[in-house]
Amino acid sequence: MADHFSEPILHVDMDAFFVEVERLTDPTLRGVPVIVGGLGNRGVVAACSYEARAYGVHSAMPMVEARRRCPRARYVTPTHGRYGEVSGQVFEVLRSFTPLVEGLSVDEAFLDVAGLWRHYDSAVAVGETIRAKIRADVGIPSSVGIAANKFLAKLASEEAKPDGLWVVKRGEELEFLHPLPVRRLWGVGEATYAALDALRIATVGDVAAAPLRLLEDRLGPSLARHLHALANAVDDRPVEPGGEAKSISVEVTYETDLLEADDIERALLRHCDRLSARLRRAELAGKTVTLKVRFGDFTTVTRSHTDEVPIEHTPDLWDVVQDLLGRVDVAGRGVRLLGVGAAGLVASADPRQLSLSHPARDAVAEAAEQVRARFGDDAVVPARLIDPPESDETRT
Repeated sequence: MADHFSEPILHVDMDAFFVEVERLTDPTLRGVPVIVGGLGNRGVVAACSYEARAYGVHSAMPMVEARRRCPRARYVTPTHGRYGEVSGQVFEVLRSFTPLVEGLSVDEAFLDVAGLWRHYDSAVAVGETIRAKIRADVGIPSSVGIAANKFLAKLASEEAKPDGLWVVKRGEELEFLHPLPVRRLWGVGEATYAALDALRIATVGDVAAAPLRLLEDRLGPSLARHLHALANAVDDRPVEPGGEAKSISVEVTYETDLLEADDIERALLRHCDRLSARLRRAELAGKTVTLKVRFGDFTTVTRSHTDEVPIEHTPDLWDVVQDLLGRVDVAGRGVRLLGVGAAGLVASADPRQLSLSHPARDAVAEAAEQVRARFGDDAVVPARLIDPPESDETRT
């Protein structure tokens, strides 16, 4: 495993988001052309499925024209409140991987996953895991673009659609970028396109090859330099979260419902250990710990505890989660999903009241963190998570 990702920026984009949310509510919409928008004569298409796009339907098209092109489509009025709810679920998944999430709209975001190199073999593995988790936890498809910067990652996610993943490898940026039509550059609207067309500039590679002075004369210095930099795969903008991370969480949906108390407790202890790792990577600690339990019938229960002293170490998280689990009746009920989250986040370096109740355990936790920082999170794990060795009777 390399000690870094060559392409650490992801662009995650939901496929036909409004349509897929409507399909969650009405499964009969799956596999058929679906058009979401205002249904009156003056209505416009807000979103359409890929089946409808095959008939030439696209967003912002007048609904009258959409009906003419695809008369047998299923037409649906937007359910706006539901879109915000599902968007929140998607972003909860994204922030469970890294706090460095920059939302662009309700259905797309940039992620910087450079800090995950100790936990995944590649950024591709991160992207595939994110796609699988969105599918499992939210129930909708997504596409992921991976590259060394935001501009290329956004272009890559467009290539990945629908429901795929595309990587622009470092060193191969220009090979990918230069054949693309010039309209794919950010900042090329109708007026700019007309000016470039007058110069017989049709591709991104043409922009890269054009003399910068010529572009400045026709487009102005600022826009010319912007487009010339993008055409040469230069984009130094960092991923900028819209604000401080509000929470960090870990949750898993299980293929088979958990029934035994020991299995549930071991799963939650593993969650606490993973959450601790994510808090440490982000250099954060949380004042509020939340337990989420979803049963086989999709009933969901949450319990939380808030303390003035923020915590980030596995033993402290586990103490709280055990108490919260005791407030949930799991006996005889299959558990489909378990989650543990931390909110009320503060910088882990901030001054705080020292613990007097478990000084020895705190010292052990600090020593474990030092080992993990050097050798990775798997270098030290709770003993309960280690499977016992086979006995002579069971060894074959």
